Amino acid sequence: MNQLNYQHLYYFYVTAKEGSIVKAAHLLHLTPQTISEQIRTLEAYFGFDLFDRVGKRLQLNSQGQLSYNFAKDIFNLGSELLLSVKNQNQNQQRVLSVGVTDVLPKVLAFDMFQRCLIQHPDVRLVCKEGDLPNLCAELAMNKIDGILSDRPLPRNSHIKAYNHLLQRSGLSFFVAQSLAPEYLKDFPQCLDNKPFLLPGDNSAQKLSILAWFAKHNINPQIAAEFEDGALMKIFAQRGYGVFCSPTSVERDIEKQYKVTVIGRTKALTERLYLISPERTVSNPLLTPLLSQIDELAPA
Repeated sequence: MNQLNYQHLYYFYVTAKEGSIVKAAHLLHLTPQTISEQIRTLEAYFGFDLFDRVGKRLQLNSQGQLSYNFAKDIFNLGSELLLSVKNQNQNQQRVLSVGVTDVLPKVLAFDMFQRCLIQHPDVRLVCKEGDLPNLCAELAMNKIDGILSDRPLPRNSHIKAYNHLLQRSGLSFFVAQSLAPEYLKDFPQCLDNKPFLLPGDNSAQKLSILAWFAKHNINPQIAAEFEDGALMKIFAQRGYGVFCSPTSVERDIEKQYKVTVIGRTKALTERLYLISPERTVSNPLLTPLLSQIDELAPA
């Protein structure tokens, strides 16, 4: 098979994106006939049609949609390459691209990023948020330099990457300031039959918290579950229940969300990992994260 003609692919991509050959031709400053010929050539190369022609409209078929998705990734990567080269030519600014799992407390992530920015103040930081599987896919494709996560990469993962423990902390329990007097006695039994806001399935803490409740014969009312930790904290701020978060950042959480600590435990531990493609991190922009392993336990 001959080399794919990316010019033909680009004409198809713009046509699919714009929804018509006429719009694509206007955008590309070409005639509609030229666009049509290039798409037909691409279809002949692939050996299948990319569009279903419904009257005068073009509609992507299943093979066309698959081709469009790949083309979109290809040309987005090309745009990122041009932008990176342009920035490098302009001021040689280095870029640090890090994924952050959506369940990780953002204050923890900020503390880690601040370490990097203190040592490298001229770096351009790019933060991407998502679940661990999607971020691992981006790491495998070299779209990001590392991942900050509350859980390590599983041992049976097909991604070649390594876990670096950055921090350990006990957990603190928080409630809205107006409700705090109801909880300040007999912790943790004061949580029994009280509304509790639980992390979602993507959190490493969910099962541990439920097991801890069972061990202490505590039966809270699970009011809601959240994959988004910031949204969970807002619900707690408005009085919808108790939540827990790392003790290492409890002062920031109290200040930002106007909540009060009602108890702490060392039995539950929040861990923070850097997942990197290297066993020994050599990226100078990431090494500040590894300058020290914090063991932060409740006061």
